[in-house]
Amino acid sequence: MTTPRDNPASRRVRANGDGTVYQRKDGRWEAADYVLAPGNTRKRIRFYGTTRKEALAKLTEKIAASNRGLPIAAADSTVGDYLTYWLTNVAIHQLRENTHTRYAACIRLHLIPGLGKKMLARLTARDVRAFLDGLRTTCQCCTQERDAARRSCCTIGQCCGKTLSPLTVTYVHSVLKSALEHTVREDELPRNVARNVKTVAPRPRRFQPLTAAEARQLLQAASGDRLHAPFELALRTGLRKGELLGLRWEDLDLDGGTASIHRSLQRTRTSGLTTLHTKTRASERRIALPTECTRPLKDHQEHQQEERQAAGSGWTDSGLVFTTPKGNPLDPTNLTRHFGRLLSRAGLRRIRFHDLRHSTATLLLEQGVDLIVIKELLGHAHIGVTADVYAHVRLRLQCQAIDTLGDALGLTDDDPGDPPAAAVVR
Repeated sequence: MTTPRDNPASRRVRANGDGTVYQRKDGRWEAADYVLAPGNTRKRIRFYGTTRKEALAKLTEKIAASNRGLPIAAADSTVGDYLTYWLTNVAIHQLRENTHTRYAACIRLHLIPGLGKKMLARLTARDVRAFLDGLRTTCQCCTQERDAARRSCCTIGQCCGKTLSPLTVTYVHSVLKSALEHTVREDELPRNVARNVKTVAPRPRRFQPLTAAEARQLLQAASGDRLHAPFELALRTGLRKGELLGLRWEDLDLDGGTASIHRSLQRTRTSGLTTLHTKTRASERRIALPTECTRPLKDHQEHQQEERQAAGSGWTDSGLVFTTPKGNPLDPTNLTRHFGRLLSRAGLRRIRFHDLRHSTATLLLEQGVDLIVIKELLGHAHIGVTADVYAHVRLRLQCQAIDTLGDALGLTDDDPGDPPAAAVVR
């Protein structure tokens, strides 16, 4: 009887450079060949599949990438080499530029110094756990040798003990998980060992949104300000700073009272101020404009026309709603500084500009607005995000509801609010 291994099709000779494909004793098919690897070297890689076609397809894809000059990370490379490859050839096509910059800093400062010399194929969950524990307990001035350059900390025998915050340690862990997940998808490693390490979720950052009275105080102080309209819009709609500054006049329907959110203005390292897509696909949305925002926006439009005439040929026609007096995009940092001065002028405590967004959601929740409506207004991808961020507000509302019920259940027979024939609950 002819077995699959005796089938002539399984022993067919492939052209030079097309690799080797054969069936293993365990029944799986294996395809192998040499491809370009990090460091301008060549490594032999192997792919497996339940059929010959499946294994060959995986190998062919990698050979095509190698022929285009894209290095392929192999499991026998070091963690440092792999992270460099992943950051340069994979993550750069999947992440926004600012996110990629933060990933690069995380890999350079923490992951490569801590795990870079270990072999990728031999990395274990214990290695990852020990590395994360070290981040929590080791002084970063000493680890990154900043104390030697500054002649401080451990170099003078007075360690400052500056360790990473739990939130930063969790971020480092998430970057490592994302990088190793690619090796699993590419069948280079059987599992993502970083996912086997469970870390304690850090406490969410506490924010203190404006109360209704403080919000009114802020809007009163902003009236008459050149940037009154963006502050009014931010507080009443919960738009992110980048979404606010990326608005174009064509996105606004002032007569219909709607705004379309399509883009975000961000400052990147390579391009400076640039317009990007919104944070997520769910962030692209159409929202209703409050009537209280329509009048300030129309006034702002008229004022912008006056600035255009005053600037003459020096005006830059960017089409943006909120610009400098010359028509250039408004820098997010400058808006933040202006917001800080506005808080001081209003006599309010210092908060972040992003806390205006939290204030919007908190005030809406306290007014009994449904969570799904707030989720759509803020542009969250999932309602779970909205529920998690504002869990403390919902808990406070629950306490108020329970107190209200307690007042109702505590009524006596003589109370005028007690319904007829109602039994007194003790």
